[in-house]
Amino acid sequence: MFNENVALSSDDNGNMVVNCVAYLNSGRRLKTISIEAISEVLSEPNTFIWLGLHEPDETLLWQMQQEFGLHELAIEDAQHAHQRPKIEVYDDVLFIVLHTAQFVGGKVVFGETHIFLGKRFLITVRHGASLSYAGARGRCEQTPELLALGPSFGLYAVIDAIVDNYFPIVESFQESLRSLENEIFRDDFGRETAKSLYRLKRELVNFRLAVAPLQDILNQLVRFHPGLVHEDVRVYYRDVFDHAVRMSETINTLGEMLTAALQLNLSLVSLGQNDVVKRLAGWAGLVTVPTLIASIYGMNFDNMPELHWRYGYFILLGVTAVICGLVYWRLKKAKYL
Repeated sequence: MFNENVALSSDDNGNMVVNCVAYLNSGRRLKTISIEAISEVLSEPNTFIWLGLHEPDETLLWQMQQEFGLHELAIEDAQHAHQRPKIEVYDDVLFIVLHTAQFVGGKVVFGETHIFLGKRFLITVRHGASLSYAGARGRCEQTPELLALGPSFGLYAVIDAIVDNYFPIVESFQESLRSLENEIFRDDFGRETAKSLYRLKRELVNFRLAVAPLQDILNQLVRFHPGLVHEDVRVYYRDVFDHAVRMSETINTLGEMLTAALQLNLSLVSLGQNDVVKRLAGWAGLVTVPTLIASIYGMNFDNMPELHWRYGYFILLGVTAVICGLVYWRLKKAKYL
């Protein structure tokens, strides 16, 4: 039987070890253990370990390799972040990379979570912007009958927490798009609106790169890896899969709407410029009439018609006014003025 008097976690690894907890196969939490006690726990039957790490150094990761028998390629990936979301199989261990996202300073910042799933252990390695999985762990411990399904249920809780953190970001994107749509239909067109649309489009593309691979990862967890994923847990993965599909569809819809908004903004700006050009052309045409008449009678020839009429000047002014009035009426009717 497992010895509950093993040493507690030490502070030798600073804040890199967030939690290291041993559980019975019944789902009951035993206690927090030290890194050095992992081998002792794994040597006992009917136990498994849930270990949480945050930006561990090379020494700690290679120590984890020795304790859990992890593949060296997976350890290298876990040490160096900037991995694409993926799921890989190394012997009897699943290695999963997921991208996390959260708001930092009003901007969406991305991080990574690397997960090792074995028959008797679950290891999460967080890099960059990522919330703690203490909440997911706590919910699992409150339902020991589900945690009794093994580490694969803990994996479900972690992935579910990651997907749940996506929803506020998507809602923020939707709210930003609605606000920008209102700005697009204002009478004055600003460069800031186009810049904001482009920034939102860029953030949405980056977010899509984080979310899209989730469907393939969850689909594999639902269908494959029978030795690592408990059959009764697959229904929970299907639920997260549905959330991921809905999330992906929402992101694709937002992307199409943003593209349409960008095109609409450009079209409205072009229409506004065309309206200005039309007005300038209309006033130029209106000014042409008096300019033409005045230029003719400013040539200083002696034998010009009506040059010596007594009322020629006034008649010419009247004719000019009438022609200008007709031109103005015609341009106004054509909406050039």
